[in-house]
Amino acid sequence: MPNNLFPCITRVARGWLSHLTVYGDDYPTADGTGVRDYLHVDDLARAHVQAMDYVTHQPPGFQAMNLGTGRGTSVLELVQAFEQASGVKVPVKVAPRRAGDVASMWADPSLAHRVLRWKAERSLTAMCEDGWRWQVRNPEGFQGRI
Repeated sequence: MPNNLFPCITRVARGWLSHLTVYGDDYPTADGTGVRDYLHVDDLARAHVQAMDYVTHQPPGFQAMNLGTGRGTSVLELVQAFEQASGVKVPVKVAPRRAGDVASMWADPSLAHRVLRWKAERSLTAMCEDGWRWQVRNPEGFQGRI
């Protein structure tokens, strides 16, 4: 079972989990919850395709690039966006911070834009709508598909 935030939100919305555990609400952020850069899976897939095209025309080597929107979204902002997109309430319980978690972190995708001509195109709302639609259409998730 994934332990990433978005799949946990959809599992709570499906009723598979009773609530979403939010680790920390006392960070120095607008609402006290951690801030991260959430990227639509279609944008991520498109970046990988563009990267594969790029490397086929380059000498062997390695170049790391950040992929993301370049904008931070808090945990509670993501929950609220999901609730608005799906029409489903996601119960939340706050737990203490996890060791090692930072308050805010998001990508700087400028190198990917410069080199790959890639940038995130889909909104947080689209990510929530598409993620919920996938979850509803695939009630068992990936079980039996891999």
